[in-house]
Amino acid sequence: MLRALGGWVTLVPRLILHYVKQLWSHRRYPPGPVPLPFIGGLWRLGFWLTRDTFTKLNKHYGEVYTLWIGHLPVVFLSGFQAVKEGLITHSEDLADRPTTPFLEAALKHRGIMFSNGHTWKQQRRFGLVTLRKLGLGKKGMERQIEEEAQQLVETFARAKGQPFDPSRPIMKAVSNVICALAFGHQFSTEDKNMKKLLETLELGLNFGGSFFHVLYELFPRLMKHLPGPHKKALSALEMVLSLVKKEVEEHRKHQSLHEPQDFIDFYLLQMEKSKDDPDTTYDEENLAECIIEFFGAGTETTTTTLKWALLLMATHPDIQETVQKEIDDAFDSSYSISYQDRKKLPYTNAVIHEVQRAKYVFLLGVPRQNMKDINLLGSLIPKGSFIMPDLRSVLVDPKQWDTPEEFNPHHFLDTDGHFIDREEFLAFGAGSRVCLGEQLARIEIFIFFTSLLRSFSFQLPKGVKKIRTEPVVWLTMHPHPYKLCAVPRNGSPGK
Repeated sequence: MLRALGGWVTLVPRLILHYVKQLWSHRRYPPGPVPLPFIGGLWRLGFWLTRDTFTKLNKHYGEVYTLWIGHLPVVFLSGFQAVKEGLITHSEDLADRPTTPFLEAALKHRGIMFSNGHTWKQQRRFGLVTLRKLGLGKKGMERQIEEEAQQLVETFARAKGQPFDPSRPIMKAVSNVICALAFGHQFSTEDKNMKKLLETLELGLNFGGSFFHVLYELFPRLMKHLPGPHKKALSALEMVLSLVKKEVEEHRKHQSLHEPQDFIDFYLLQMEKSKDDPDTTYDEENLAECIIEFFGAGTETTTTTLKWALLLMATHPDIQETVQKEIDDAFDSSYSISYQDRKKLPYTNAVIHEVQRAKYVFLLGVPRQNMKDINLLGSLIPKGSFIMPDLRSVLVDPKQWDTPEEFNPHHFLDTDGHFIDREEFLAFGAGSRVCLGEQLARIEIFIFFTSLLRSFSFQLPKGVKKIRTEPVVWLTMHPHPYKLCAVPRNGSPGK
């Protein structure tokens, strides 16, 4: 008994000393919530994340602050000035992604989004060049998007103005665009492999930021030996990798090195060209990861943005009517609207941008890591820090937007009604890591949105006076499940 008591007597001072030493080492980082043993500053977040959680921390601790997650210091950049300084002024210094235990186990430094160094530079450069070759920004890929938009209009028309959930049809249309880009063909609605792919991506998004994800990052050695959702997430990713590799094998059998048709064809051609290069990173593992990233980053974000857009049109009928009038006045009903036509539709373009601003898809940005010590707005950030650019804070920065918490298309219009392309609009990030699929997303959202608004008026179901417009908060912020009525307009399908 006395021996046990003596043990506690010596242990407690040691723990206190260890804690004091930790606090002393933390002085190098920007200020933030006082870190407690084991949990760090997580106590400051409360039990539930809300879309305003990090906005409140910004107000309390400033534009650059540190939130300790266990023993890991995460430096947050909040507001336009801090994020611009980090992502643009210090673009090269913040070009790296941090490597966490779960990302290392899941991705093994492959692909584009979370790779670094030579792998990242080679894969990203290839991705940019290949997307241009596939017609992104030209009429080639745009025709595919226009066809999918027309199919979506016909799907909505089959509801005959009755309440329906638009989520699945939108996701199918968006994923078909990615399929055409990556595989050169679409999958049928009932295709098992396609279902598995989309289900796995959803599983991954739900796992990210969850309790078990945090546990894995804090105690990776322990979690590797314990059952739980982390095991399911990792095995699901491996399953998707094998599905993509099967598709790659099919392309190999029918490959035409002289006439590549899709991303896989171009990649296989590059692998052949680089087979004697000892420094090449072109291999099947990286190819499969790139395609998964196309689906993960491209399907969820564009689908969620379009779901928000339709919901906001139903709850703001005056704005919807103004969009429809602008489209009707600018084009004949038989005219096929292209992405270039956005210049003739300044109000519609402003509405689309305002949807992306007011209902930004992500709670935060994607983390960076600084390659050397940097001084950012008077705060020293030590080399190798985990840096989180809070992109949402830029899009609701009261110093930049007149009514940041309101849905207001005039944020993107001047006094004469001309569209303003604002530098504060950082929905796709900025700098060397700016979103690879930005142009594709812009084209998709514009063509899908104008095609649907031209064909239908979106209304709340009869008897529904109000609908929830606050987001479901996780890594992505999507609307609560809802139903709308797509009422055909004159000359549209179903009329």
